[in-house]
Amino acid sequence: MRTSRASKETAKVLQALSPPARRQTRSAALGTGALRSFAYNADSAIKGEINSELFSTIGTIPATRSDDDSSLSSVNTADIEDLVEDVEPPSKRRKRNASPRVLSASNRTPRKPLLKKEDSDKKSTPPSKARRMPARKTRDADGAIVVEPPSNWETMYNIVKKMRADNPTAPVDTMGCSELYWRASSPRDRRFQTLIALMLSSQTKDTVTAVAMQRLHTELGDAQPDRVSTVKKEDFESTDDVKIKPEPDDTLSTASLPIKDSTLNLENILAVTPTRLNTLIEKVGFHNNKTKYIKAAALILRDEYNGDIPSTPEGLMSLPGVGPKMAYLCMSAAWGKHEGIGVDVHVHRITNLWGWHKTKTPEETRMALQSWLPRDKWHEINKLLVGLGQTACQPVKRRCGECYLAGTKLCKSEIKGLSPVKREGGATGSPGLDEPKIKIEAL
Repeated sequence: MRTSRASKETAKVLQALSPPARRQTRSAALGTGALRSFAYNADSAIKGEINSELFSTIGTIPATRSDDDSSLSSVNTADIEDLVEDVEPPSKRRKRNASPRVLSASNRTPRKPLLKKEDSDKKSTPPSKARRMPARKTRDADGAIVVEPPSNWETMYNIVKKMRADNPTAPVDTMGCSELYWRASSPRDRRFQTLIALMLSSQTKDTVTAVAMQRLHTELGDAQPDRVSTVKKEDFESTDDVKIKPEPDDTLSTASLPIKDSTLNLENILAVTPTRLNTLIEKVGFHNNKTKYIKAAALILRDEYNGDIPSTPEGLMSLPGVGPKMAYLCMSAAWGKHEGIGVDVHVHRITNLWGWHKTKTPEETRMALQSWLPRDKWHEINKLLVGLGQTACQPVKRRCGECYLAGTKLCKSEIKGLSPVKREGGATGSPGLDEPKIKIEAL
């Protein structure tokens, strides 16, 4: 049968508009009438107009067609489950569409076990090894304030004391302010010399202070002839105060011995010019101010204290350039009265490193220590901790490996992993701390 040209073109258009064969969807099973309203959009309306024009051109419209042959089959229709899904909250949709997560033993978060009441009570109790606490204030049964000392303080104190006794190589052991008086001087002059040594020691190393004191002992009275005094054994509190090298086959007796006296006394300080005094102590820190303080203090001692130093901390602190640290150290070294703790930078720094307290100034440290430290240790704690600070617990590059507290877990600020420094001969200890070459003793 011969077909017309119009029928061939119409067949081509219908073939181009019809989609490829596909499987039957759920929408076809439910019926096209219920779902066509959901799938309607602008594209389907345009396609419907094109089909109607084609059918009007042909003149006949097919009576029945399958869903695959419908013009709506080419439209991107949405499934009913997708339409219902759009109404669901996004959080539920994410949970439902999320892929199942496989938890391994490495990324699985362990669940916290439920604690029973008796288990929670056990957990609230402190462990067997209590945490070290600093000194703190409490109230006793009567309501009075009591200061509890830091935990394990006595153990730490005894360990450091033994360490210092085993290796007394710190400068403070031989050149401390309490060791720089002239052994052959009178008790009044020795007290004055101790006060001058303390005034020079501020912001100055012990070795430098010892050199300045040696010059004052020997060069302060150069303008005057050397004084040779006749000193008897009875003039001193004990024979240990006089260090004189006897002649061979000679013994120290009560007989008078001519010795060279120190030139450092109140009379020579009053007579020396400020320029000369400043030259003798020029190596110490702030020597210009200390020259003024020493000259002014000498006038006060002459006019108000009969040439001797005050015997009270308040009297000593009334002198220019003398603070609480110098006053209490002078009371201990010169008068033998332990009425307070001399706290310098070493004592302040080390006690805070140990966690005994949290103070900002040496004066706060002194008040904190005096509130709980036994009084019989007030006179020795300064020399003990100053020596520790000069050898092992230095301000820079601490040598924790050389400290007896290393490995005991008592020092709160211990730097772990530092081994002791070996010196020549295989001995361990602080390197470079040889015996001092400066010795102050009677000539």
